[in-house]
Amino acid sequence: MMAAEEKGRGGERDGATEEGFRLLKVKEAEQGLRSGAFHQELSRVYGADAARASGRLLALLRGFCDHFGAGGDTPVCFYSSPGRTEIGGNHTDHQQGRGLAAGVNLDTIACASPTGGKTIRIQSQHHQPCEISLDTLSPVAGELGHSPALVRGVAARIAGMGYPVGGFDAYTTTEVLRGSGLSSSATFEVLTAAMVSHLFCGGALSPADLAQTAQYAENAYYGKPCGLIDQMACAMGGVIAVSFPQRDQPAVEQVAFDLQAAGYALCIVDSGVSHAGLHTEYAAIPREMEAVAQCFDRRYLSQVPEEEFFRGIAAVRERCGDRAVLRAIHFYRENEIVVQELEAVRRRDMASFLRLVNRSGRSSWMYLQNICTYHDPRHQELGVLLAVAQELLEGQGACRVHGGGFAGTIQAFVPLGRLEAFTAGMERVAGKGNCHVLTFRNTGACTLIA
Repeated sequence: MMAAEEKGRGGERDGATEEGFRLLKVKEAEQGLRSGAFHQELSRVYGADAARASGRLLALLRGFCDHFGAGGDTPVCFYSSPGRTEIGGNHTDHQQGRGLAAGVNLDTIACASPTGGKTIRIQSQHHQPCEISLDTLSPVAGELGHSPALVRGVAARIAGMGYPVGGFDAYTTTEVLRGSGLSSSATFEVLTAAMVSHLFCGGALSPADLAQTAQYAENAYYGKPCGLIDQMACAMGGVIAVSFPQRDQPAVEQVAFDLQAAGYALCIVDSGVSHAGLHTEYAAIPREMEAVAQCFDRRYLSQVPEEEFFRGIAAVRERCGDRAVLRAIHFYRENEIVVQELEAVRRRDMASFLRLVNRSGRSSWMYLQNICTYHDPRHQELGVLLAVAQELLEGQGACRVHGGGFAGTIQAFVPLGRLEAFTAGMERVAGKGNCHVLTFRNTGACTLIA
């Protein structure tokens, strides 16, 4: 169901949506951001960085006005969706396994305005324009693997849920490192769903709705067989544990985890190698795991009891090959690790938690095999970063591959007393500015000023 009537910007649009949400006029937004009038609202999301967030939003607003030709009376609203870090559960979610993840303090922000039309236009800074017509909500073959597919998929699913979806213009900027395992794509999908929910659905979509909408867009329209945990972390914020007691019905628990109080910092080290061109490598992991499950007439590995898998391992090797078997073993071990990590976090037992992070990293390297590709053995950037991180940590803290793997980043939990030396040491190898010290963000996708 879509907004059926064309309306121009301004005029009948008096600064409020049909659902009653207040939209600021551009001139009001600019004045409020410059004067600090929104500092308290921004503090709820950004804490001590609220003043810097005001500056980012001012630059965002200028970008929106310059790109779309908006005037002082144009109604706008601001949105944010955090990136995410995967704490435990490397490549388990697409098999409906368990995972631990958290929103982080790097986010994608948007300035948006409803147009009353049937076209969604999103301009992301330094990217090609993204434009879709709501007259076509089925997948478009030429959009596979590109941003318009994500936007169309989000619109299609929300419309399919029975909500109205209308046209709007949006301008976005991001601090989420692209190709870094911080889920820049999930952040964008969830942000788009949050804008549609606020502008046209009265904010009715829950964080779980936003996450499942984003996953649907990525699976059915973009063509990437991802799981749900990344999107759920972006939508909810904080530290979350996710499991699937029933198919397609995740159980989500928010978990208190004050990393700094425990004496550690979270570092994400960027290899500088993009994920571009690695879609085949990623897709092979769920494909091989699902092939193993099919040997037992199941769809996902989570539906195959571990004992049954090991009893049938000889036949699985014959049918699926050894790499698929090793990846299945990783799934079972990683699922166990997530449960134990969660218990360690609840007990505030950092020593056990860090041992489990290292175990997870070894499983990803040995069994999942997503540290490097085998097309060019000269390039094993993630392996080098992990080796250097282990040397610098000297048995303290922990490190592992972060996110999808093959390229992108590693994750390290670093004792605060070693943070300066660790950062300097990693940047000697990865390059200056490529060791990022992050914090958890407790707020998920949201409207910033309402």
